[in-house]
Amino acid sequence: MRTSWLHLDRTFKRAGELITANPAISVTGLRKSYGGLKAVDGIDLEVAEGEVFALLGPNGAGKTTTVEILEGYRDRDAGRVQVLGHDPQKADPAYKARIGIVLQSTGMDPYLTVAETLDLFGGYYPNPRSPEDIMALVGLTEKAGVRVTKLSGGQQRRLDVGVGLAGDPDLLFLDEPTTGFDPGARRNAWDMIKNLAATGKTIFLTTHFMDEAQYLADRVAIINQGRIIAQGSPATLAGRNSGATVIRFKLGEGAALPGPVRAAAKEVGDLLEFSMANPVYFLHELTGWAMAHSVTLEGLEVIRPSLEDVYLELTQDPAKGNVEGSIEEAS
Repeated sequence: MRTSWLHLDRTFKRAGELITANPAISVTGLRKSYGGLKAVDGIDLEVAEGEVFALLGPNGAGKTTTVEILEGYRDRDAGRVQVLGHDPQKADPAYKARIGIVLQSTGMDPYLTVAETLDLFGGYYPNPRSPEDIMALVGLTEKAGVRVTKLSGGQQRRLDVGVGLAGDPDLLFLDEPTTGFDPGARRNAWDMIKNLAATGKTIFLTTHFMDEAQYLADRVAIINQGRIIAQGSPATLAGRNSGATVIRFKLGEGAALPGPVRAAAKEVGDLLEFSMANPVYFLHELTGWAMAHSVTLEGLEVIRPSLEDVYLELTQDPAKGNVEGSIEEAS
């Protein structure tokens, strides 16, 4: 019972938001401007220890500035920032040894082997992780004696992550980890990141791939024009009422929906499509009507909004549509 209460005191969940007594990252009112441009305009976010957190946003939204401030490579104008209990703007070497950074592109000696590269970078840290452990984590054990120049693109990216793990960090920043990958290499990279998360590492991820964020992240934040415009788990954001669920089917031969309902449908080939924020009641009425009238609903599918749908809606404000009501009332 004591352990349970300690756990409850440490971590809480509220409407898809994770709140931790000792977060890995805590940001309040962060601001950064370049002349008259507000790159980061008062954002708040929190990342729990052991969490995979994804920061999403279009180019120029403020992602890079935010991450560089968290890493300690750029000073902020205002706001409070704590990373692993330290202000990164005043970070000492002991703090920097606790974070790992994997940039979009890195420069390594192409003639060193994988094992030699990891051993070299590990020498910069007080408590490095062994090259053997790192190679096992990133899936390069069989490439230990292979020179960097002989690695494939995906294998080089795995080595990039391995170098980021050289100091055995508590927090790992991953910047666009699968840019330029083919589908197979992306899936392998995702498995590697999942393995890292399973070891208890906190991972702060930036990506332009919504499926990547949906698969990897415990929570995401969407930043646009320097402000956080949405935050929560991928499932929570994808389930927002602002993103319409699509119901699609083909009516059996000779069947016809009640007039008002049919008028609300969109034709997609030989399918009828309805969009609505709250589909449960409509589906109940639809299937009940079909059973009562011996009508088949061929290929009936319910397509829930994806994280990408919500991201596009929030950053581009596309047109929305809603259809709700009772089939029986319409008939």
